Amino acid sequence: MKQRRVILLSLVLAAFFSFSVTGCSKKVSDASKPVEIRVAFWGAPDEVNIMENLIAGWQARHPEILVRLEHTPYRGYVDKLLTRIAGRAAPDIICTEVDLFVTFQTKGVLLDLNPYIKDDPDFDIKAFYPEIIGRFTVDGKLYSIPRDTAPFACVYYNKKLFDAAGVPYPKDDWDMNDMLDKAKKLTKLDPDGRVVQYGFYAWAWQNFVYSFGGSLVDKVKDPAKCTLDSKESIAGLQFYSDLINKYKVHPSSITMTDLAMGVQGMFATGRLAMFASGIWETPGLRKVQGFDWDVAMFPKGPRGIRAFGTGGSGYCILKGTAHPKEAYQVVKALTCKDAQAMLADTGLAQPAIIEIANGPHWIGGDLPPKNKKMLNDAMKYVIYEPFHPAWREAKEMYILPELDLVFGGKKTVQDAVKSFMNKVNALLKDKSAGYR
Repeated sequence: MKQRRVILLSLVLAAFFSFSVTGCSKKVSDASKPVEIRVAFWGAPDEVNIMENLIAGWQARHPEILVRLEHTPYRGYVDKLLTRIAGRAAPDIICTEVDLFVTFQTKGVLLDLNPYIKDDPDFDIKAFYPEIIGRFTVDGKLYSIPRDTAPFACVYYNKKLFDAAGVPYPKDDWDMNDMLDKAKKLTKLDPDGRVVQYGFYAWAWQNFVYSFGGSLVDKVKDPAKCTLDSKESIAGLQFYSDLINKYKVHPSSITMTDLAMGVQGMFATGRLAMFASGIWETPGLRKVQGFDWDVAMFPKGPRGIRAFGTGGSGYCILKGTAHPKEAYQVVKALTCKDAQAMLADTGLAQPAIIEIANGPHWIGGDLPPKNKKMLNDAMKYVIYEPFHPAWREAKEMYILPELDLVFGGKKTVQDAVKSFMNKVNALLKDKSAGYR
């Protein structure tokens, strides 16, 4: 009788753990000894919990595969993985962000997933946003299955501050002039002339370049030269700099450091009326009691152009894996509809599967922001960072230090751009350059 109870309890637990991932992937084999698949990823505690719960449920249905989750902080993630790959101690699967993907793909360490997708009737590549599928596809080969996408398209706004100032809330069809007008009205000074409430903040300077009709390079997929010296790009950088230095509606990086409270802290405490970022700010803001806020789409440029940068992530299989078929099944579990729905419920990440993004887990519910459905429309306007192994190096070593001087009011846009153009173009000419 006791043995029957144990068996019955085991079956009940297995059924309980499998509820969240039913139908995510097929059983591979009935081997008595499970195949071990190691997954490297980063993420906040909420993401870690989702991963652990997801895999626990999946494991109950797939005892033939033992999944080992290996969490690594985002800082140092690439260095650690490249060291492990060189030392032949790499995991089977890695989580990658759309920009980190360039580093891994150009080093030739990723497995082409097309042969597995081709023979899998349950996988539909058309279910995903084509933009992020395109990012993860090189020469017709798909190297990563997307988990989420993340346009830098959110302008968070504090409703209480807008109401107090009698300023209408921003709408998705607004433009830069409207944003600047609202930011001016929402910026407040103390009797000594010091700013005590800023109207606007944004970290993605690229959005302004794109919105003014500019670009970072000539071709995103195969860049040959930097185009930040075009008149449109310079106009976008100038407008962003003017928000800080001319209109003083935007805090400078020095001010942000002095305040020592971060953008979210400023926003939640009424020191900042609007700030532009991605949807990943949501979980933290939801924890602020009694705080009324929402999001609007990043404004259009002066000529009606709408465009912004984007993030997003997915899972890749490394070439060195000894078990590619089993690894593919784990990747499917990590990126399937149920997995993306669980992540969407947290408000942290926009699903890469269109059906989930348009469903109740993402656009439904009573939790803020109410307008996150606009991010589904925003996917039509995303622009990825240049696909070149040296772009990260060019940006971090040459572009950002010069732009920091511009935004700090110490250098003109023209002089800064002139300082880095030749250096950046030299790196872009060298296809072997890049993250080492």
